[in-house]
Amino acid sequence: MDYQKQLEKIKNGTGFIAALDQSGGSTPKALENYGVTSADYSNDEEMFDQVHQMRARIMTCDCFDDKRVLGAILFEDTMEREVEGKPTANYLWEDKNIVPFLKVDKGLAEQMSGVQVMRPMPNLDLLLDKAKKYPIFGTKMRSVIYEPSVDGIEKVVQQQFDVAKQIISKGFMPIVEPEVNIDSAEKHECELLLKADILRNLDRLNDDHQVMLKLTLPEEGGFYQELIDHPKVLKVVALSGGYSRQDACNKLEKNPGMIASFSRAFTEGLSKQQSDKEFADTIDASIDKIYKASQI
Repeated sequence: MDYQKQLEKIKNGTGFIAALDQSGGSTPKALENYGVTSADYSNDEEMFDQVHQMRARIMTCDCFDDKRVLGAILFEDTMEREVEGKPTANYLWEDKNIVPFLKVDKGLAEQMSGVQVMRPMPNLDLLLDKAKKYPIFGTKMRSVIYEPSVDGIEKVVQQQFDVAKQIISKGFMPIVEPEVNIDSAEKHECELLLKADILRNLDRLNDDHQVMLKLTLPEEGGFYQELIDHPKVLKVVALSGGYSRQDACNKLEKNPGMIASFSRAFTEGLSKQQSDKEFADTIDASIDKIYKASQI
């Protein structure tokens, strides 16, 4: 019942997806940007306590609501914690009507052939079984492309779709995220190869299967329209990838049909030291800007 309601919301609702899923490696940087330094925690547990406080502060803001926010991507640690006395995913779905997703990858392997594929995920089925205890709708997993390597990009996309099929078989909607690094000297060439590989893999999916795609904002406006229109794609969302919020929103506006799924660009300007009003005003302005860019 929840899944069908969530599917309809993602398919037909307006808004964007907030990426609140920084995990081990990216958490210290996210906290530093928020005004929490390594001196404020002495181990991983305390670090994750700090980042959960930041995420809970965002989620409990009145302006963080389903009028402009469609979904939120959570890290496993966040899923297993509580907000306002409820498991995080339950709070988002039951109290906010915001669709929860779960980041499932275990980070990136070393760079080879101009790409970083995902590390092996031997316990993925166990993680998905754990996610079934909560109203989690879908998952997210990230790889990175640096160079227009035919073999490398093919490996990235093949791995993403192989894992996506495993996720579909467990009853979840996968977000396939083959990120093209924004600093790649041959970014557009990477995007050409990537789009062709994604289209090939979409055509191989079973007729009743769908995925979501999370892609770097392309060099050429409207470049991913074929993917947006594809019957096996529920939604194409854009990552900010290191662009500032202003730049990311400007680029998003040139890609009708894509919606934002920003992380750094979403939380830009937030600080632990802000008063509740300053914090709420900052997050409200961020939500408003990203929401408007997602409606083009």
